[in-house]
Amino acid sequence: MDERQAIVDFIPRLRRYARALVGDRSAADDLVQDTLERAWGKFHLYRVGTDLRAWLFTVMHNVYVNRVRALRPTDVLTDDLPETAQRAAQGDSLMVRDLDRALARLPQEQREVLLLVALEDMSYEEAARALDIPIGTVMSRLSRARERLRAMLLETPLSAKLTVVK
Repeated sequence: MDERQAIVDFIPRLRRYARALVGDRSAADDLVQDTLERAWGKFHLYRVGTDLRAWLFTVMHNVYVNRVRALRPTDVLTDDLPETAQRAAQGDSLMVRDLDRALARLPQEQREVLLLVALEDMSYEEAARALDIPIGTVMSRLSRARERLRAMLLETPLSAKLTVVK
C-alpha cells in the first residue's frame, strides 16, 4: 500500500486520539486537519519503511504541544466538558463521563502517554518514539497516570458504588 494512502487510512485513529486529547470535537477536527496538513507538507521527511502510525502521532503531538504553548498564558481549564455519547445503561454512561472528567484532570504528560498506550494500543517503545521521550519515562508516566486515575475514580461516589457492586 502506498504510504500516502495509508495516511488517509489512519484518519479515524488520529481523530479518536485528538478527541480524547483535547476533549472537544471541533478542536479535535482542527487538530487532525493541522496534523494532516503538516504531515503532507513534511512527508519528504518520513523515512520509508519506518512506522507511519508513530510518525503521524508524533506530528500530531508536536502540533498539539505548539498549540498548548501558544495558549499557555491565557488558557484556563474548566470543568465544563462536553457530554460524551450515552450508552444504553445509564450507569455506564455516568462512569464514562467520570472517566472523561478524570482524564481531563490528569497532567498533560500523563494523559498523552495513557491515551497512546491504552486507547491507541501503542507499545511503550512506539509511544516513546511518538512523544520523543525515553521508554523509562513512558513507563513512569503511565504508572503515575494509572494510579492517579484510579484514585480520582474512587473519589467519585457513583463509581465507587459501582466498583463495589461488581
